[in-house]
Amino acid sequence: MPSQFIKMIKLTIDHIPIEVQEGISVMEAASILGIAIPSMCFKPGFSNHPSCMVCLVKDLDRDHLVPSCAMPVSEGMHILTDSEEVVTARREALELLLSDHVGDCEAPCRLSCPALMDIPLMNRLIAAGDFKQALRIVREEIALPLVLGHICPAPCEKACRRKPIDQAVSICLLKRATAQYEDIMDLGLPGISIRNGKKVAIIGTGPAGLSAAFYLLRSGHSCILYDQHEKAGGAMQYDIPDDHLPKEVLEAEIEMIRRMGAKFRLGTYVSQELFHQTILREFDAVILATGNQRTNPAEQFGLQPDEHGALVDKHTFSTSLPGVFACGNIIREQKMAVHSAAQGKMAAHWVESYLAACQGPLRHKQRSVSTFGSLFEPEWKEYLQEAIPDHRVEPAGGKLQGFSREEAIREAQRCMHCDCRKPVSCKLRQYGEQYDASRKRFAAPDRNLLTRSVQHDLVVFETEKCIRCGLCVEITSLHSESIGLTFAGRGFDVRISVPFNETIKAALTITARECVESCPTGALAFKEQEERNSR
Repeated sequence: MPSQFIKMIKLTIDHIPIEVQEGISVMEAASILGIAIPSMCFKPGFSNHPSCMVCLVKDLDRDHLVPSCAMPVSEGMHILTDSEEVVTARREALELLLSDHVGDCEAPCRLSCPALMDIPLMNRLIAAGDFKQALRIVREEIALPLVLGHICPAPCEKACRRKPIDQAVSICLLKRATAQYEDIMDLGLPGISIRNGKKVAIIGTGPAGLSAAFYLLRSGHSCILYDQHEKAGGAMQYDIPDDHLPKEVLEAEIEMIRRMGAKFRLGTYVSQELFHQTILREFDAVILATGNQRTNPAEQFGLQPDEHGALVDKHTFSTSLPGVFACGNIIREQKMAVHSAAQGKMAAHWVESYLAACQGPLRHKQRSVSTFGSLFEPEWKEYLQEAIPDHRVEPAGGKLQGFSREEAIREAQRCMHCDCRKPVSCKLRQYGEQYDASRKRFAAPDRNLLTRSVQHDLVVFETEKCIRCGLCVEITSLHSESIGLTFAGRGFDVRISVPFNETIKAALTITARECVESCPTGALAFKEQEERNSR
């Protein structure tokens, strides 16, 4: 159309005047100004019937909240996108969606792991025989898989959804198997960064200190570890018997950290004088990981407890001394080594933040998580579709020897894939975090039973994660799928379903990829190989 026939509309958005072409939506006009309005059901070029109501804005002239994705601009409009009223309305819209959402952002086993290891992904990699990549996944969160594979009491297994069906997946032995059948000295990915000139002192070589060293060394920091004993390992070296933790296993993991570049100053007691006169002056940061202390660490290291009597900030592990962090049993007694190892990893993370920010302030952000509780017995069959029916595998050589490679693969195939396949890209999770939405506010006392359709080669369909935006219905119609997807039911009972009692495989023959990529939640998601490629 010639430009002289294009009608232009003048309006203001957040008190900023703008002139745009007639026919576009308020959301599109806002985007021209660089104002991002959230939406879960919007897709350019589609009909955009508002269903999520997350894109609400305030029309000041009419004193109404309106969905910006479907509201066309009009002459003289005055729109507000960021008022308290708008934010509250968006939060409530998200809370309504979350109240009806039957899905876990993270598997219960992962949430129960103090180190937050990606257990389901590790299991799937082992099940596929890819022990090397599985070890890399483990090492993202756990520096000492061999050691912890022997001594961890496996709180993750207590939370495993397979436990009430027959027995929990043997997660701890699977974690150990990743290091047993790959060369743990092969540092591979994640690679070690080039040394950056920053020096960190770590006082203590137990699970917290060794874990902190692993992650700091991997990021390019130089580490020197102090310990008053002649051998590294702390309580793991001196208090745990060989029939629980063979010393060669511990020495192998210590040697790995040494090969990464760590230097050990063993048989060195860190006195007040050494700490204040040498270590604080020579190092850019310090981590205290000394284990149980007979003396008061506050007195020994000059730390000032906060108003609650704590030595460290519970989120950042920072102490009252600039650049000094503490983790493990020095804070409070840890009954599990995995807790100390997890704290060592987090302390290393906050040391990195501290050094990168040039001694600036530290910030902490916890990801929000949707959970739906225990599986009901009728739902067992839905989750077992992606797992073998075998009972728990017991290692033929005994627990101390652990799984053979074949036993590990078979046991890993029992994992039911309880985690969400879109833990990063799910918009419901993203916006739920952004607006601090509560899943429980509008939750009904009873939830819907979940279902899983897994017949498709690429796609898994979980209807109880769906927000009924209708994008998949429109996509399959646009591309003339012979079966496609459709709306079924009425009112609050409306659902997206496959018509004629057909399978998801029959429904999505040419549009599977576009439907998955357009789905704002994990209702339509790629299966394993696609998932690994997209994470």
